[in-house]
Amino acid sequence: MNPVPEPRELGAFLKARRAQLTPSECGLPDSDTPRKVAGLRREEVALLAAISVDYYTRLEQGRVRASASVLATLARALRLDEDQQKYLYDIAGRADARPRRRRPAERPRPAMLRLLDQLTETPALVLGRRLDVLAWNPAAAALYTDFSTIPAGRRNYVHLLFTDPVIRAMYREWASDARDAVAALRMEAAAEPDDPELARLVGELSVQDADFRTWWAEHRVVTSSYGTKHYRHRLVGDLTLDCDTWACPDGSGQRLMVLTAEPGGPSHDALRILASWEAGQPATGRQ
Repeated sequence: MNPVPEPRELGAFLKARRAQLTPSECGLPDSDTPRKVAGLRREEVALLAAISVDYYTRLEQGRVRASASVLATLARALRLDEDQQKYLYDIAGRADARPRRRRPAERPRPAMLRLLDQLTETPALVLGRRLDVLAWNPAAAALYTDFSTIPAGRRNYVHLLFTDPVIRAMYREWASDARDAVAALRMEAAAEPDDPELARLVGELSVQDADFRTWWAEHRVVTSSYGTKHYRHRLVGDLTLDCDTWACPDGSGQRLMVLTAEPGGPSHDALRILASWEAGQPATGRQ
């Protein structure tokens, strides 16, 4: 049985811990404005944890009980070690809900990989939890980037859309596509509220990008499985592609994202050119 939570003790611990940290330690820019108190401000902790300032303030004041998912983001934001995390969950009355270990790395299903092998001129990706890029075919590498050069921990569709300058620049309607990607990630958060890796991803992008921070705070969600993407490729110019996504029927959450063009059109010809340049490369790439 979880211990009875003591809101005032939780608030005191949060205040004490943020007083021990500096903005530079947490990846925040230093400000020329003099600080009235030592350590991080409430606003900075809320930013790092991707929660509202009002909600964090009420946590410190003992006026609201923290959920397990919020505790996970606070533990990351405040750089808590293992003992400090245990104490945090204990005083919040959430000891049994604390994530004990990371989930094992996802592996793309063999059937998904066979589909990638057969799509020779069609860019295709296998996306997993948190929209991680689990596998790709040579045509997708030619369209986007050589995913094999990106560390597996950074090989995430939303992360690349916001932080990779080459991928970001190729989206002719970047703001619309990126906002939709954030809304899709919101759906992932609803399905996996206690996922510490998702909390880390959201916290990092919230600090790095003001647009992500704004759109995440909107709580907008989308489940669209199709649409049109407009790209400006550095080698073949403008492309207009239909983007369709199919969920794996086994309930794993993996999905196949395929990009196609109208046969005989300029975008279709551009895809064929990209595919010919990638001829001879490994059939698929994967984590």
